[in-house]
Amino acid sequence: MSEEPNEEHSVAEEDEKFKDEETISPIEGLLLSQDTLLATGIHIGTKIKTKDMESFIYRVRGDGLFVLDLKKTDERIRVTAKFLARFEPSKIAVAAARLYAREPVLKFCEVVGATPIIGRFIPGMLLNPMYPNRIEPDVILVSDPRADFQAVKEASSLGIPVVALCSTDNDFSYIDLAIPTNNKGRRALAIIYWLLARQVLRERGEIPPDGELSVSIDDFEVKLVEKNQE
Repeated sequence: MSEEPNEEHSVAEEDEKFKDEETISPIEGLLLSQDTLLATGIHIGTKIKTKDMESFIYRVRGDGLFVLDLKKTDERIRVTAKFLARFEPSKIAVAAARLYAREPVLKFCEVVGATPIIGRFIPGMLLNPMYPNRIEPDVILVSDPRADFQAVKEASSLGIPVVALCSTDNDFSYIDLAIPTNNKGRRALAIIYWLLARQVLRERGEIPPDGELSVSIDDFEVKLVEKNQE
């Protein structure tokens, strides 16, 4: 089975798909400049929308792709960071089955001290006390509720809060807190995890309220050469 469900496009095709030529009304007070966010395609969803995601959708493009509301994404990043900052860093687990999410998750975990779960989530990793690599997180963040469903299901069965990056085609089954975002694009995943890492450190007081990370957004992004070598 492919580890990249529903990702049949090349890197170039993926990046092209997330370009948005239409104008979006200016939004003040975002965590990062609106132009930067738009350039990464963080707001571009899929051609499918679920009932759960309807309230986060700003409009639909001419090509049928639904566009997410940047202001609501910004608000959820802030809420999520405040929530995650309450936990012991090592007790935050972050799952990434999709290839594009793996480097962002690894860098996020490095910056905030969380525990990465990269690639296939082994059944029983949370539930089976006999599994040698079992982990016991207090909260879990998943990069895509569909690709990371096993992690979502096991966490939910144990009463572990689940935070998820959700695009327009995701529903909120077993999800406690959703961040509306493009969760498939290479650049979008880099910037969402960079923003979340920066905001978590701000909430912990490890950097000032307007402080910056010592690593760049580029450091969170999967490199094209890595993709081509797969």
